[in-house]
Amino acid sequence: MEEKSSSSSGVQRERLPTFDEVLYRRTRPPVDLFNFYLFLQREGAEDVLDFWLDVQQHENLCRAYFKDVRKSGRTVREDWPQYWEYARRRGSVYGTIVGVSSSSGGKRSTMSTSEGVPAGGTGDPEKALLTSSGGHSRPATPATPAYDQAEPRSSTPFSIGRRSFSRRHSRAPTIIPRDAAINRLDLIASAHRIFARYLMASSDKEIYLPPSLRIHEFILSPDHLPNPSSPNYEVESNALAQVPDMFHAQKEYVFKAMEQDAFPRFLRAKAFGNLTPVSALVRLCVGLVALWAGLAAAFSLIFLDIKPKAKRFFLFVPFTIAALCLISHQYELDPILVYINQSETTPFRTMSIREPYVKKLLTGRALWVTFLVILMSVALTMIFWAVPGHRL
Repeated sequence: MEEKSSSSSGVQRERLPTFDEVLYRRTRPPVDLFNFYLFLQREGAEDVLDFWLDVQQHENLCRAYFKDVRKSGRTVREDWPQYWEYARRRGSVYGTIVGVSSSSGGKRSTMSTSEGVPAGGTGDPEKALLTSSGGHSRPATPATPAYDQAEPRSSTPFSIGRRSFSRRHSRAPTIIPRDAAINRLDLIASAHRIFARYLMASSDKEIYLPPSLRIHEFILSPDHLPNPSSPNYEVESNALAQVPDMFHAQKEYVFKAMEQDAFPRFLRAKAFGNLTPVSALVRLCVGLVALWAGLAAAFSLIFLDIKPKAKRFFLFVPFTIAALCLISHQYELDPILVYINQSETTPFRTMSIREPYVKKLLTGRALWVTFLVILMSVALTMIFWAVPGHRL
């Protein structure tokens, strides 16, 4: 807790930020959440972060609902007995708010893809209705989409986002309108939106999940609560009890995937460089052209035996441009941008470097790049100055 408070209060940290600090907006550019989103967007994987943020918002909505219940003078057990029983038996991330003393210690372990989802589909029928069973089998319901038998998918959530650059608008609403206190319909609407956007088969923003974490259908209606007179009331009530914790296992899986896959690459790109791939490629092209121009001018001065020989020192200009662009491409770092305290967000658009430790790292690397540029340009200039002229 001391680390969190010190980070949020602006105390300088002598290390790179953690993934938690980035997600919870306790860092500054260029290693903040905005730049991480742009980084994922460049890779076509921003849907993974969108899913995590939406589930986080869904869980905050549920927490607010439970707190409102407690403020009203009622207990969750009195207000929502089905959920209280579900949380008591299976554990819940809201254990301290709900007042549940779970045998599993309150919060469930969500990182095992088989935990809480028994193999072969055995266990609670309410769990099988909203989540897929273990292995590659599907729930025994005719309404379940058959997409487990589709073409093989990657083992990480970062592959589906790259499959197509044409995205249709999602039919699910992005904002849940509210002009009154939070109720269970709001929770259902929030869960339905997440399912329709990210988990439904062939949805526009579908993310990869392992078979044991996929949710194949959402049987609740966002328009009304389960009807006690309905023959499916018990099934729907059990499904409703799962809504608050419905996406927590998926959220934890996505968190680990981002932390282990995308986040290290993001730190390498932003804490040790300040260029986007497109900008670095442009510098490569400019550097090659400048190097060609410098070599062409150098050989012309030699074979035309231009006098005085001191004119060859003007070769320092194209050779410096070439060295700067080529080495900047190699290190994905432009020292001039670092010296003016700028880092690229999108190609040729920059943002101020405000994270002190990252600024320190980039300044050190910028000095090294500057040294290499000077060394390369001086070496090329002196080599071509020392060559004796010979008119052809």
